[in-house]
This record gives sequence, structure tokens and C-alpha cells, in this order.
Amino acid sequence: MSRTIFVNGAFVAEEDAKISVFDRGFLFADGIYEVTAVIDGRMLDNDLHIARLERSLGEISVPMPMAKERIVEIQTELVRRNNLREGVIYLQVTRGVADRDFGYPETIEPSFIGFTQAKKIVDTASVRDGVAVDVADDPRWARRDIKTVMLLGQVLAKKQAKARGFHEAWFVEDGHVTEGASSTAYIVSKEGVIVTRQNSHAVLPGCTRRALQAVAEEQGLTIEERRFTLDEAYDAREVFLTSASSLVTPIIRVARRSIGDGKPGPITRRLQAAYLELARTQTAPIL
Repeated sequence: MSRTIFVNGAFVAEEDAKISVFDRGFLFADGIYEVTAVIDGRMLDNDLHIARLERSLGEISVPMPMAKERIVEIQTELVRRNNLREGVIYLQVTRGVADRDFGYPETIEPSFIGFTQAKKIVDTASVRDGVAVDVADDPRWARRDIKTVMLLGQVLAKKQAKARGFHEAWFVEDGHVTEGASSTAYIVSKEGVIVTRQNSHAVLPGCTRRALQAVAEEQGLTIEERRFTLDEAYDAREVFLTSASSLVTPIIRVARRSIGDGKPGPITRRLQAAYLELARTQTAPIL
């Protein structure tokens, strides 16, 4: 049975879900997206994702397609209709449909789609055993804080990383790590301090990152927001990444350098357990 997709006001079967060839998201990557994880039929950190969707749209002067409460209703219905126990909900808003031109009419209305993807998130080999990340120069534009659908730099970096035997790619600029191609980067210093880059135009303000800050505080752990170098990562006690679909994932190797003893560390394990506990209790299940 095919998935149910939400397309511009209607729930339709996957095979009937269509958008115009003149949609500016298709022609110009002129749009924003969000991804919310679902575990045990619960949406994780969804209020943060909806708030970031609204912020990103505002940064490119695209109005919200509808009230936030209605978007959450649509997400909930997608979970129900697709019987999604574990996976993600993808939302995309583009500027809308108009004949191809760099300029656009003031009366253009945004396009809005949503769909689910069933996938294992919690008990994956990556989460259990850790992953290796490649290193690449950051090829992206200057406004990485906007969650745009313009992802060609990330696509190429992740393709190359996979071909080289890595799970993810870390981007580096001016000698410092910015973030992963689709994740937030962290190191744990010899003193046990968690270090991650501060929010700015250089990085995406991660929703899982924000939730993890509260978890770390509850665990009595310190997070220091600053830039860090690859040498600091190589010498770190532990390294890990976060994202909506990866939760808290240990990194056991950066480029060709093993981290610590090459196994997930105790601080990462504490954060994994605490975040998963929060995720399973913060909202009621939909199904």
C-alpha cells in the first residue's frame, strides 16, 4: 500500500502526489524544509522544528503556508494515515509557482508538501557502535542558518564520504569545523567539557542540539559554545554528532584518526540514554 502524502491542501496517494514544473523549489531551490523524528509514534522536538521552519521562511520572505497549529494537525494525520511508528516526517515549503524568472510576483502563494519515511532510528548500528566522519572544505553559501532545500554541496560531500567508507562529512572553514553535512558536530575535551560551535550564519541552529543542551544541564554536564579545530577533534576524549534522524551518534574516527580508544565514550552514552528517555516521555503517542 502506498503512502499518503499531503500536497497543497489535500491528502493524496503517493502515486497521485504532483507539483508543478514551474514550482520555484524545483527551478531555483527557492524553499525551506524541516524533518521531525518519530519514535514510538511520538514526534520529537516538534515545537522546535516548527519554530525553525517559521524562522527560515521569514529569512527568505516566504509566509507560513498556514497556522502552526494546522501544520501540526497535518503532521499528526500523516503519522496516523501511514501508521508511522518510527521514522521521520518531512515538510517542505517553497515560494510557489510562477513562470521561470529570477524575480517573482508579489501575489505568489507558497507551496506546501508533507510526507513520512519509515526508518529505524533508535537501535541502529551507527548509534550502537559509532561512525567515522570524513573531512571536506565547506562548499556552501554564507547563510547556512537557513534550512534551505539548496543541498547540492551536502549531497556531493556525502556521496564522496560514502565512497571513501565514511558515514558523514564534516565541513571545515578557516581551519575550524563548521558542522556535518547533515548534522551538528561536538567534541568532548580532556576535562569532560562538551564543545560545539555557537549559532551564527555559519551553521544551522540544530533542534536536537537545543534539546540536548537541556539534557546536558540535567546531567550536570557543561557545554561550551565556540569554534574548534580538527586538531582539537583528533585529540578529544570523545566526539559525537546529533540530528533529528540520528539522535546522538558517537563518532569513533575523524578522517583517518581514531578518537580515544576507538569506541563510543561514557559521556556520549549518558547523553544518548538521557535524550532517548526525554524523547519517549515529552509527548503522548499519536498511534
